[in-house]
Amino acid sequence: MTTAFALVGDRYHTSDYIRTALGRTLVQGMGLSVDFTDEITLLNAQHLSSYRLLIIFRDGMIWPNGYGIEAASVSEPPVQAEESRPVQWITEAQGRAVRSFVEAGGAALFYHNSTYIAPGSSDFRHVLGAATQGHPPVRPYRVHITCTDHPITRGVEDFVVEDEQHFMQYDKDPAHVLAVSVNDNGHTWQDLGTTCEAAWAYDYG
Repeated sequence: MTTAFALVGDRYHTSDYIRTALGRTLVQGMGLSVDFTDEITLLNAQHLSSYRLLIIFRDGMIWPNGYGIEAASVSEPPVQAEESRPVQWITEAQGRAVRSFVEAGGAALFYHNSTYIAPGSSDFRHVLGAATQGHPPVRPYRVHITCTDHPITRGVEDFVVEDEQHFMQYDKDPAHVLAVSVNDNGHTWQDLGTTCEAAWAYDYG
């Protein structure tokens, strides 16, 4: 049986580079068997029943009418303008499926912008434990390891990256936090300060 089901890729994060990165780290590096897809309808109870691990690396938005004229190529005659508006893709049934999956003992690994899914589903947010509050443009920040004896972070030291420093409303026990993001240059994001939870892990189900 394939170990993991990975729902990856969105408008701003192509599935190709995510598949390449996770293929190197999880498949080649750890020996996991992973089915990758960007098809959101496959996130359902029946499909998840075939797996032991759910991986999500995508946001919560889709554009049913396309990305809009600003995303189109120049053409003659001009492309007809259509309303471009993102909508949340996750349904109540999909949120329940994720929650039921982990309550039954399945594992979940949620990356990066998956916090943008949480506002669309209370069940998904309950499992994830956070919801997005947004992020500033790409800039350097430090990831500070707050728990050094967890299997995920054991042996890992603080490191600096240049990326989107995501801010979110964290819902779970502070004791579950493994790392926080810190802007050592003092740059804030809106009124949310310079630091935020960046990684956490806990037992569920």
